[in-house]
Amino acid sequence: MKIHVKNGHLIDPANGIDAPRDLFIAAGRIAGIGAVPEGFSANRIIDASGLVVCPGLIDLSARLREPGFEYRATLESEMAAAVAGGVTSLACPPDTDPPLDEPGLVEMLKHRARHPNFAHVYPVGALTLGLAGERLTEMAELHEAGCVAFGQANTPVVDTQVLMRALQYAATFDFPVWLQAQDPYLGKGGVAHDGEVATRLGLPGIPVSAETIALATLMHLARDTGVRIHITRISGAAALEMIVAARAGGIKVSCDVSINHLHLSETDIGYFNPHAHLVPPLRAARDRDALRRGLAEGSINAVCSDHAPVDDDAKQVPFAEAEPGATGLELLLPLTLKWAVEMKLPLGRALARITCDAAGILGIEAGTLSVGATADVCIFDPRGSIKVSRETLKSQGKNTPFLGLEVPGRVRYTLLDGHMVFENGRP
Repeated sequence: MKIHVKNGHLIDPANGIDAPRDLFIAAGRIAGIGAVPEGFSANRIIDASGLVVCPGLIDLSARLREPGFEYRATLESEMAAAVAGGVTSLACPPDTDPPLDEPGLVEMLKHRARHPNFAHVYPVGALTLGLAGERLTEMAELHEAGCVAFGQANTPVVDTQVLMRALQYAATFDFPVWLQAQDPYLGKGGVAHDGEVATRLGLPGIPVSAETIALATLMHLARDTGVRIHITRISGAAALEMIVAARAGGIKVSCDVSINHLHLSETDIGYFNPHAHLVPPLRAARDRDALRRGLAEGSINAVCSDHAPVDDDAKQVPFAEAEPGATGLELLLPLTLKWAVEMKLPLGRALARITCDAAGILGIEAGTLSVGATADVCIFDPRGSIKVSRETLKSQGKNTPFLGLEVPGRVRYTLLDGHMVFENGRP
């Protein structure tokens, strides 16, 4: 299939392109930009007048709920959500059932995801067997099976000796380790930020120190082992300051933030809104504002959806009993655009955080429209908008604190390996 995307505004942050350009696709790859390649004859022409043409989006945290949690979501439902949101590559955390701690499980997931209309799936393998924090997994074998990194999802390794050995093992093979910073004891039993709102609502709190103490341990171990470490979904200003200082001190550390923490704070819990029950918790407004600035300045390397579809039964309960998590694959682009508009940022800089910058963390060749690159493309209307509702969300999970909100940016086309997988709202 040869496709000519004409009259669009092409934005490719990796190559510094932000201008009207035609795009030419052939044999699943980018064949040319601007000038028609020699001998090119299009089978299809897409008129992208008034639309932005950019690399397919990359999501660093999307739970697909397979294997083990198919009652919450399936690969089919979540991949439909991904391509509807312009997401063509995503990282899947290891907290499936059973966890991704054996090569056979990783190979099974990769095989299930090997479908023409499915986004590229990059599993994050379990750092310890069963995510129990006791015995290390065979990381080398998991890497060969397809894991791009290793982590614990939301389950910390309590035994710091085990954690140190895991980081040493990973550093030996230069495997990146993705960890969330939360002390298991300070955060035990907590469901919200330990602040005014939690106190007023009578909710058990999780203090900021639960993040900073855990982060201090991780930074010391990362310095001692030389491992490449990625801190997932930071939630507070203090943590960001520590990461910036650690990076200046030579520690190989990167970090991301979720779209939820980019826009929301503890006040958005409202009157016990279970959709705002998240891990890590929504923190104070000053923390949210610091994260927004950090992402704009590049101190935070990327933004992710932290997609976690939850069934209605697990959300329609009292706040403290609700399953934490929010759906977000379809909201990654709109909420990134919303942040960019509010921060008065160039569109190219915002898109970099969900394309080439995210690809760099994943260590994959994606997030660019370079000639010869795989033709994963998102074409969206920056002036269009979507209203977030149970009816418009294609994810099986309808749990998001943004329900009822109208957000900017409507995806018109998604191309995966040069094939149309989503078009004008019809997958």
